[in-house]
Amino acid sequence: MKEFILDLKDYSLDDFKYFLKSSPPVSLTDQARERVIRSRKTLEDILARKAISVYGINTGFGKLSGVRIADDKHEALQRNLIRSHAVGVGTPLNADVVRLTMLLKIISLSQGYSGVRLEVIEQLRAFLNGDVLPIIPSQGSVGASGDLAPLAHMTLGLMGEGEVILAGQPVAAAKALEHLGLQPLVLQAKEGLALINGAQVSTALGVLAGIRLHNLARVADIVGALSVDGLAGTPRPFRPEVHELKRHAGQKATAANLYRLIEGSAIRESHRRDDERVQDMYSLRCMPQIHGACRDALDFATRQLLNEAVSVSDNPLVFPDTGDVISAGHFHGESVALACDLAAIAAAEMGNIVG
Repeated sequence: MKEFILDLKDYSLDDFKYFLKSSPPVSLTDQARERVIRSRKTLEDILARKAISVYGINTGFGKLSGVRIADDKHEALQRNLIRSHAVGVGTPLNADVVRLTMLLKIISLSQGYSGVRLEVIEQLRAFLNGDVLPIIPSQGSVGASGDLAPLAHMTLGLMGEGEVILAGQPVAAAKALEHLGLQPLVLQAKEGLALINGAQVSTALGVLAGIRLHNLARVADIVGALSVDGLAGTPRPFRPEVHELKRHAGQKATAANLYRLIEGSAIRESHRRDDERVQDMYSLRCMPQIHGACRDALDFATRQLLNEAVSVSDNPLVFPDTGDVISAGHFHGESVALACDLAAIAAAEMGNIVG
């Protein structure tokens, strides 16, 4: 089976469909490994200076960001961060969402701006390749601060705490680690924060919705073509010269689909010359405009989600080239939220006209 090799590249919905359907082994390039190692060394060099305070690494979190954490408490700080945030509720997320979440987290961390050790990514990769999936409750994400709670549940399993799914059954994470021949991950400075910062769960949900909605767009065209044929309609409103007068790509694609599906139909030929109607009903003629607008909305939403899928979603960010550590807001889920809202509007519109 072909490996799913992660490096600095863009991924399409088809790439993620292949990953979910085929479960290929996930691997990193040597360049990705080097980036991670370099990023970690940069962070360790900063910590060694001791005089520098860096958020969430040698300080507390939130309102406690002004509290300096002693060097011998860094591991406890990261461990307690995960335990305190693993408070999600609700039905667990399904396997596809969890697998894609883990993949997206690896993509983010492997770009070399998070300051984690390579061992952190390798633990995630071993879980993914060994089909060991953390149990992640579906409710509890804040969104504006990233998917803190669900990603904390993902991280608990890496630490050998809580439960995971092994061979389709819930088991203690410690037992799953034994099955994989691994030791519990002991989080060091920055690593717990890097694992729970970001919108990987929300993005995974959005990408999966995008895959299904693009399929729905194709189904909507097929249903529309059957409706035109069944109601003895004409393909003339879908002719290419008509839609060259509009600049909407989705409209042109839908019109081309409808024209191709209907033209040459035996039903169409049966009433080509003796039909007294001047035009078909509104709902048939306007399918390119309606389906097409939905396609364009989905395409925009998909671009936003795929951009987020390959982005670094962390805070603070470690820049090995300059030695800087910069606090920003890359954990924020606004792009994902707006993309999903737009996709939901398009889905409702398609469902309405198809129904």
